[in-house]
Amino acid sequence: MSLQLLPQKAIKLGNVLIIADLHLGFEESLAREGAYLPKAFDEMVSSLKGLLIKEKPKTLIINGDLKHSFIPFKRERLELRAFLEEILPLVSEIIVVKGNHDVGISWIKEFGVEIVEKLEIKGYTITHGHQLIEGEKFIIGHEHPAIKLRDEVGALIKVPIFLISEDLIVLPAFTPWAYGNDILREIISPYLEKFDIKTSKILVSLEDEILDFGTLEKLIEALRKI
Repeated sequence: MSLQLLPQKAIKLGNVLIIADLHLGFEESLAREGAYLPKAFDEMVSSLKGLLIKEKPKTLIINGDLKHSFIPFKRERLELRAFLEEILPLVSEIIVVKGNHDVGISWIKEFGVEIVEKLEIKGYTITHGHQLIEGEKFIIGHEHPAIKLRDEVGALIKVPIFLISEDLIVLPAFTPWAYGNDILREIISPYLEKFDIKTSKILVSLEDEILDFGTLEKLIEALRKI
C-alpha cells in the first residue's frame, strides 16, 4: 500500500493518518515564563479537523509530543480534553505513540485513546524518534525538521520539511509554533545519525503543496554556490 505525503504536514497510509509534535500547552508554558505567543490551539484544531474531514481516515496516529510541558499543569490538561472532544468524533480511534514530552498523559485513556511506546504498521515502525529502538524502516517525529531559505527580498525564512529515505521518514512538526530545527546545521534525533541522510529527499511542506528540493547532499552543494 502506497504512502502519501500531505502538504498539511501529515502522512496517509491506507486508512491511517499520521502526524507528530502537536505540543499542546506550548503557549501556556511560555506565558508562565513571561513570554507571549498568539494562541495556536484553535488554529491547529481547525486545521486538523479540516484534514480529517477531507481525508476521512479511520485511525489517527499522533507520533509523539501530543503535549509540551514536562511538568503537567491544569491549563494543559484542559487543552488536551478540549482537543480530544473536538477530534474523537471524526475518527474511529486515536493512538498516541509516546514522545519525550508526553509525561502524565495516562489519564487520556478514559477517552478510549490508546497509548503505546511504538507501533508496527504496513512495514514501518512508528516511534517518536528521541531514542533508538530495534527495527528496519521507521517513521519518526521529534526532529521538527526544517531548512532556511532566502525569500524574494533576501530575508532568511525557515520552512518545515519532510525528510524521506528508503528506511527513514521524518515528519515535520504539526504545531504552527514549533521551533523548526535547521538540519543543514544541526540534527537532534539519533535516527538521523544512524541512517545516512545525505541521499534523503527534502520535501518542503507548504499550505497546499509539497515542493521537491532534491536530495540533502545536492541541496547543500547548491547552497554552497550561492
